[in-house]
Amino acid sequence: MISPVQIREVSRDDRDAIIELDHDAGLDPARAHLVDRLLQAATGLVAEQGGGIVGYAALEYSFFENGFISFLYIAEPERRRGIGRALLEGLRERCTTRKLFTSTNQSNEPMQALLESLGFQQSGVIENLDPGDPELFYFFDRGE
Repeated sequence: MISPVQIREVSRDDRDAIIELDHDAGLDPARAHLVDRLLQAATGLVAEQGGGIVGYAALEYSFFENGFISFLYIAEPERRRGIGRALLEGLRERCTTRKLFTSTNQSNEPMQALLESLGFQQSGVIENLDPGDPELFYFFDRGE
């Protein structure tokens, strides 16, 4: 039987577990810096299952002073099981601005489908961040 997933606020004590989960963060100093920034600002959530972290997400306010979900990462074997949805819903509820944005690569069709199922609307495209794979921006109006 699979144990239930718990969503909670990220804490500084989660750093090692997040770095271990997100293998790129262990190899890429820029990605590790993102994790450190997330932990310093404490504007993120983690998903725990069976005593370990299986996903995390970051919410920032550096995008024209609007909420911006800058990162969502779910362990490969746990994907497509609702963990990403739970993390995004949690950040959407915690966002303190009316406008909430996020982005994903054009090649990431599962993320696009997830965002659209949560009521996010496409808002623009930026070329040249990842060669040959444009970044699609999404917007959610929190209506407050």
